[in-house]
Amino acid sequence: MHSLLMRPVVHVGLRGMLARPMDVSGIVLCAALLVVPRTPGATHQPPPAYTIAFKSFAPNNADIFIADADGTHARPLAPDPALDYDASFSFDGRWIVFTSHRRGQADIYRVRPDGTGLERLTDDPAFDDQGTLSPDGKSLAFVSSRSGQADVWVMDLATHAARAVTSDPAGDFRPAWSPDGRWIAFSSGRSRVRAACPNTTLPGPGPFVTPQYTGVYVVRPNGSRLRRISDSTEVAGTPRWSPDGSRLAFYVGERAQVCRGGLILGTGTTQIVSVDPTSGARDTLTSGDGPKVSPQWLSRTRVGYATREGIAFSDGAPGLAGDFESPAWSPDGRTVVFHRETDRRGDRDRDFQRWPSRDPRFALLRVPDASAFSPEGDRMVYVLTNFAGAVRNGALVLARADGTDRRVIYEGPLTEDMAGPAWSPRGDSILVGVGGFFQRAQFKPGQLMIVRADGSGLKPLMRDSVSVGMPAWSPDGRRVVYRTASGTTRQLYILDVATGERRKLETGSSFDSFPTWSPRGDWIAFTSKRDGDYEIYRIRPDGTGLQRLTHTPGNDAHPSFSPDGEWIAFATARQGFLDEAVQLLLGATFQPYGEIAVMRADGSDAHVVTDNSTEEGAPVWVPRRP
Repeated sequence: MHSLLMRPVVHVGLRGMLARPMDVSGIVLCAALLVVPRTPGATHQPPPAYTIAFKSFAPNNADIFIADADGTHARPLAPDPALDYDASFSFDGRWIVFTSHRRGQADIYRVRPDGTGLERLTDDPAFDDQGTLSPDGKSLAFVSSRSGQADVWVMDLATHAARAVTSDPAGDFRPAWSPDGRWIAFSSGRSRVRAACPNTTLPGPGPFVTPQYTGVYVVRPNGSRLRRISDSTEVAGTPRWSPDGSRLAFYVGERAQVCRGGLILGTGTTQIVSVDPTSGARDTLTSGDGPKVSPQWLSRTRVGYATREGIAFSDGAPGLAGDFESPAWSPDGRTVVFHRETDRRGDRDRDFQRWPSRDPRFALLRVPDASAFSPEGDRMVYVLTNFAGAVRNGALVLARADGTDRRVIYEGPLTEDMAGPAWSPRGDSILVGVGGFFQRAQFKPGQLMIVRADGSGLKPLMRDSVSVGMPAWSPDGRRVVYRTASGTTRQLYILDVATGERRKLETGSSFDSFPTWSPRGDWIAFTSKRDGDYEIYRIRPDGTGLQRLTHTPGNDAHPSFSPDGEWIAFATARQGFLDEAVQLLLGATFQPYGEIAVMRADGSDAHVVTDNSTEEGAPVWVPRRP
């Protein structure tokens, strides 16, 4: 999955569920479904015309907890079947602000520390997160995608008038008010160090992920006098002001560990520093290996922060091991709020989930991984990946379309990934790529395997001297388009299934991937890196009529035609990063960007249907059942 969902030279969520039966394009789902309440007085919406299934790295559910300052005696604050996260105290300690999906999209709420007085503060279809109240309690600073990217916004609580304070396609995150209300500190990826990481076969970002290099900045609430506080030779984030406003605490780390995966996988090292924003004078408050984030001043000389193990303190006082994501202490230092995952079921056990869509014509269905549905829409097959350790293996799982009756029909040895799959138009067989793919493509070559729809008769479809994968059937089932990989070259070929004859699809590029055939057989859409970043193109099967379909900054990949051929669903990074790419802030997700989008088959009317800070990808269409 960690494939092409990156935005060039910048870095770009969580979901909630409720057990309730529902029907999506004839598919009955009975558990783990997202609450999408109807707005009072809203007009009746016709049922969706389409359903898109996709993979997501979002956790199942998370809640806000409140505990003693050392993390003991934790209890849920305002539990809900939907995801809640990123809590913070008001300056007077009377409110706790947090992000919640309990009304569908990510909005910001506040509640009293005793769990009463719940109030929704933002109500916008865009992603709103990381809220913090001003010292006088009259304004809310938060991160929002309302402008199509992650910017810092300020909203007047009395009028609900909101305006953007910052604007940069790299993304701005984690705002923090100064105690006098005259400054907002924040982190930003606007420091453009490099566009891509070098190739590697080891787990980590690899060449398919755009690295993020954040720094700490300050700005006036009106958007003026923006300047950088952290050093340009380091990565830095999660800033917080000291009680008297004379210093900023934030984490810093070496830039070199970004492409090694040190921050995004939580295996690197950062330290907490205290910086005078006027003079630049700096003190390092921590030492030792491991990531440290989310510092907060508990007194003029003492700071609490989060580590991979739990909560720690700069004065060496005993901390507490456990899951404390984005901890924030009360002004009197007596209590702490944080979020933690409350449903840890993984892809192997999770029910299929209905998600809210920004376009009501397209229903959204979260499935475990890259998938394909039978032509009748009653069954599906998906890839299940074991991510344990430096080696991993893939399994091919057959199931009913509602996610029941799952059974593994093939499980490869360690070090063997899977990519695909593709269900034949006649419904009798399934194609899947087996071997090494993405950042592990150098580890083991891939090959195309075919198996009967009942799980029997697994065998190679063809033999090739180079790595092959990413198959897609022609509508008549006579041909297969697939991708070859050799060194840094990625090319598309078409195979005649009956004769075994194959020919190169002349696209004019040496780096193409993710081919998909239109239902009418007149187009092949694919992803290509010929114009700087990954974009989606289409071409006639005879190699004529090449057209570029996407044109916005941010990589576009994983194209998939709708059953009627009118639409293409795809994964996109055009929204950019919506948070810092630091594992301790991200929970279960891998990358804080990557949305599902749709466009007409000619590339027009392109728009996202998801909007959150977790990675989504591998969209496919669910056929309507008779």
